[in-house]
Amino acid sequence: MQISKELYPFAEHWFPVEPGIRMHYVDEGERDAPVVLMLHGNPTWSFYWRRLIKALSPTHRVIAPDHIGCGKSDKPGDDDYTYQLGRRITDIERLVEHLGLRDVNLMVHDWGGMIGMGWAHRHPQLVSRLVLLNTAAFGLPATKRMPASLWLARNTRVGAVLVRGLNAFARGATRLCVTRRPLTAEVREALIAPYDSWNNRRAVLRFVQDIPLRATDPSFEILDEVGQQLGQFDDRPVMICWGDRDFVFDEHFLRVWEQKLPHADVHRFADSGHYVLEDAGEEIEPLVMKFLGVGA
Repeated sequence: MQISKELYPFAEHWFPVEPGIRMHYVDEGERDAPVVLMLHGNPTWSFYWRRLIKALSPTHRVIAPDHIGCGKSDKPGDDDYTYQLGRRITDIERLVEHLGLRDVNLMVHDWGGMIGMGWAHRHPQLVSRLVLLNTAAFGLPATKRMPASLWLARNTRVGAVLVRGLNAFARGATRLCVTRRPLTAEVREALIAPYDSWNNRRAVLRFVQDIPLRATDPSFEILDEVGQQLGQFDDRPVMICWGDRDFVFDEHFLRVWEQKLPHADVHRFADSGHYVLEDAGEEIEPLVMKFLGVGA
């Protein structure tokens, strides 16, 4: 997988979440600096955080893993790895323990919210601040309908073929998830580079199939518990940066976050989509730096 060193100049680091399955992660900045942990969603990878990694690494230790099956991490078969939320949370738990991270500034996007807040729910004492970008850590709001494209991918064989055979989900996201301006060809290709074959797109499909909608879904109980307890984090600084033109994580989801965390500092970007860092990165970067005390 060849990615521009100018766009993504970070050294590779590897952690075996279990024998034979390695998680790749970025680890930039001084080891004794304040910690920022960035968790991506689907179908992105640590490349999504590249701007903020560069901006924060002079003053912070920035950790940005690729979830198993994503980015540069290993892409095991279903017999070797359980592609479900509970396992994802455990992976982050093991990585944080391995690196000895404390006082974590947690930044999450998309599925990173469910994974990251699931980890935070298990270890609230390790969380210092939260930055939330178009994400959720609770079930589908009662006022929101699941988008047809997600329903198709989650529930049908046709959808599975489109996701794994034609890479329609990852490729489509590079166009539909930005609304302010199109991505450059170089950035678009870098975002989808890890997902270059049927086998390497397994995680992309499994994430969609794992969306918890009903009590019988495997990850529903975990997400429901985490969502009910989100209020425990309202006693620490929280910033929300939200692209208003996200067709999935939209106004309905933001409203729930504002109910759960009423003291959060909310910044909305009216012309930005789901990939809010791609659309509004130049505005979000100084907001995050100020929030983390850079230059204060």
